[in-house]
Amino acid sequence: MKAKSSISLMVTVAILLFISTPARTSDMDDRIESSARNSYVFKTYLRGDDIKIQSREGVVTLTGVVSEESRRGLARETVAGLPEVKSVDNRLVVKGAPPTPNSDAWLAGKVKATLLFHRSVNAGFTEVAVKDGIVTLRGDATSAAQKDLTTEYAKDVEGVKDVDNEMVVSAAPETTMEKVTGQIDDASITALVKMALLFHRSTSALSTKVETNDGVVTLYGKANNATEKDLVNKLVNDINGVKSVNNRMTVE
Repeated sequence: MKAKSSISLMVTVAILLFISTPARTSDMDDRIESSARNSYVFKTYLRGDDIKIQSREGVVTLTGVVSEESRRGLARETVAGLPEVKSVDNRLVVKGAPPTPNSDAWLAGKVKATLLFHRSVNAGFTEVAVKDGIVTLRGDATSAAQKDLTTEYAKDVEGVKDVDNEMVVSAAPETTMEKVTGQIDDASITALVKMALLFHRSTSALSTKVETNDGVVTLYGKANNATEKDLVNKLVNDINGVKSVNNRMTVE
């Protein structure tokens, strides 16, 4: 009799576990999908793109259409940095024919994205045009220092031959992105840092691991020298949402 009761109890427990596990998984997937949609990156940089997010047991599939190749990578990096995400299957496609690598259109997209990631430049009021690898910048800068920094960032994009900065220094209003969104989530900061380091030619070859906790970015990896390590610090400190940088990169 006791044996039958034990078997019955084990069967009941097994059934309950079988029933409850999908529910817990579903809750996890709902959290992942909601966190992605409500992330800073998806609500600002990607708000005009048609992106569908589906999570199954922590494996996220992204489908839909984005306007630029850089946004495809940004979406993947943002979702990959969310808690409980195991992997990301990025099936996003770029609207229209994608620009040829190193073409003028391709470079223009990378320069625009790079400027957007950095808070010390006025990306919202900067026009970017590229002809034969030479970037022309037009628009407003709030100071001569900001104009010079815009030139520096654009010139450091892989493939850019030179920069002609025709921006006018004036009392231009600040870009509204930061004001509208407020605090930026850690997954978005991590994604922005990774993409920025990839786009800058001076850091693109570095294998850098990025972690973010409450806006504090910790960097791991190797730098060829102290100057390179300091440059990473400078670039990351100027990324939207970054409060401080803990650079644990080692110098070879």
